[in-house]
Amino acid sequence: MPYHWSHPPRGADPNLELELWPHRSLPRRGFAAFVLATFTLITIPLYPLLGTLVLWGLLPFLLLAVGGVWWALEATYRSARLREVLTIAPDEVRLVRTDPRGEVREWACDRHWARLRMHAEGGPVAHYLTLRGGGREVEIGAFLSEDERKALHGELADAIRPPPAPVAG
Repeated sequence: MPYHWSHPPRGADPNLELELWPHRSLPRRGFAAFVLATFTLITIPLYPLLGTLVLWGLLPFLLLAVGGVWWALEATYRSARLREVLTIAPDEVRLVRTDPRGEVREWACDRHWARLRMHAEGGPVAHYLTLRGGGREVEIGAFLSEDERKALHGELADAIRPPPAPVAG
């Protein structure tokens, strides 16, 4: 899953950290292989045209097509620089979101008032997760798949719940 807990919830360390990132289905090596295969397949129709002026007329358009494929795939890699880090301390919940362009946005609230909510319908995606507290509501993990958001909801609900108060006695 494209998220990772610093340690399993309810560990000995009172601070939990959850890092989320978009899924990458095509590694860089696959990216290079795909662009090379696209270039190779696009040039096959050019072989009978070798030595003619028609080749030079078609070549710029074919190279433009390969360049467009490269640019589109590279744009998905740029968007994958998105990171969300949720820190759950004994007294505070803090979410730091770093956008692909490096812009950092933060949200924090008292752990006691933090509320996790799953919107089964009506959000930008199905089973949309939000955190509410401190007078604001922020999304978390909107880039995850629906199944990943469902699994994260259960884990996050357990982790965000305030620890029980010590019993006097």
